[in-house]
Amino acid sequence: MCWAGRMMLGVFRILLVLVHAAAACEFGPFPYRATGIVCRMTKPAALLLNQETAQVIQAAFRNAKFPNITGERSVRLLGKVAYGLSNIQVNDLSIEKSDVELKEENAIHIAIKNVTASFEGTLTYGYAGAWFLKLFHSVDFEIESSIDLQLNVKLMCQEDKLVADASDCYLTFHKLTLHLQGDKEPGWLKQLFTDFISFTLKLVLKREVCKEINSLAQMLANYVLDLAANFVRDNDIIVDISLASDSVVKSGYLESHHKGLVLYKNYSDMFSDSVFSPSLLSESRMLYFWLSQHTLSSLAAAAFLDERLVLTLRGEKLQALFEMADTEEQQKVVQKIFQGTSYNDSVAKVWSLAHPQISLQPEGTVVKSLVAVEVSILPPGEESSVVLYMEKEITVTIQAAYAEKKLVLQSLDSSIEFKVFKCTADPSGKDPSIQNFLQTMISAVGIPEVISSVGSALTSLMNRKGLNLFDIINPEIITRQGYIIVQLDFSFPNHLLLNFLEKGL
Repeated sequence: MCWAGRMMLGVFRILLVLVHAAAACEFGPFPYRATGIVCRMTKPAALLLNQETAQVIQAAFRNAKFPNITGERSVRLLGKVAYGLSNIQVNDLSIEKSDVELKEENAIHIAIKNVTASFEGTLTYGYAGAWFLKLFHSVDFEIESSIDLQLNVKLMCQEDKLVADASDCYLTFHKLTLHLQGDKEPGWLKQLFTDFISFTLKLVLKREVCKEINSLAQMLANYVLDLAANFVRDNDIIVDISLASDSVVKSGYLESHHKGLVLYKNYSDMFSDSVFSPSLLSESRMLYFWLSQHTLSSLAAAAFLDERLVLTLRGEKLQALFEMADTEEQQKVVQKIFQGTSYNDSVAKVWSLAHPQISLQPEGTVVKSLVAVEVSILPPGEESSVVLYMEKEITVTIQAAYAEKKLVLQSLDSSIEFKVFKCTADPSGKDPSIQNFLQTMISAVGIPEVISSVGSALTSLMNRKGLNLFDIINPEIITRQGYIIVQLDFSFPNHLLLNFLEKGL
């Protein structure tokens, strides 16, 4: 899954959970037609995230629940020898190297080289000799090991959602040495039990470590999906990030495709005319998000229905809006409108009368909306009164950028058409000075103010979802006809994955 209003997540896909969705879901002959959101992670990003793999492996060893190991064997002259290893736990662990490879057969191959681990516990043994001699003893033991670990990670699609599968797991032992009571020198007892238990111990370590890695992979998959789902949900507005088609793994990138349908209370939309094609994205950046015009337009509709497209200005902000009146004639117009009332005793309200129409074009995002503006004065000791009411159709082209952890929206050009105009200072509506001033003010100050407020609100929303925790490098937001592409490089926050693992385990 991927979606971000970075709208970018989203969040990011952990290496262990970005891979092929097996054929457990049916998507039909034209799956891309239902694609509203796409996430592509390229090989450089996978290599960067692979550096965090060591934390997963360490957590797997640390949290594996090793069972007691018991066995029995007949030994010449000694009779039957029974043994048991208990309280097995990892003491020291280090990883020399981790490599990742994207396989064309839709899998991620992770090779962990030279995992050096020390296991400690208690060895209990007893035997009955040929002359009925019985001895029972317990000693502390330490096992030094050197292991290579290979993982082939896949995601299977279940009910249109990704489920991690890291069960294809192999451990190769280069060293497995048993020490008893700290004695590092070979002895008959150590040699005897090393021969007995080494094979069984290898099987147990492989089973328990691989089981823990698979469990962690599933946990991370659920975590990423929950993180992404939370990122694209705000109160009653939800974006459906279930799969629209099989995920793809190539030698240079991983890619997942999502429906991107917007759900809001009783409102839901349908989408089956996507223009997405894998050729629209390249491999030069680390992370790509592709968003359809339909998804963004549906989000605007849901925001309108949720009454979020409302802006109220008063005091200093209202004053700043009208301070463009720098000529004597314009100042007289402002005085006429406000009737000499202080800005602190006035309020302006701007809201959409219908949900905005959004069209994505090479020059930017074109937004067309029917907007109402109402200015009221509230003189002390008197009832409030509306001194100005306008309805106007505004078309504005917006370019977006993300810098210094802020979403910046900038208007390139705009057009305004008045539909309704009522002003106490001009009851007949024939005073050109008032309408000309208002049209100039709306174009030069009003529209940029509204766009800036929207950008700040979206930045605040994304930061509440945790976007500001990531280091995003040189992001670019590119619009094309019918879709938008967000492309960026990133650095992974130190210990973010480790902190999650420690909280979740």
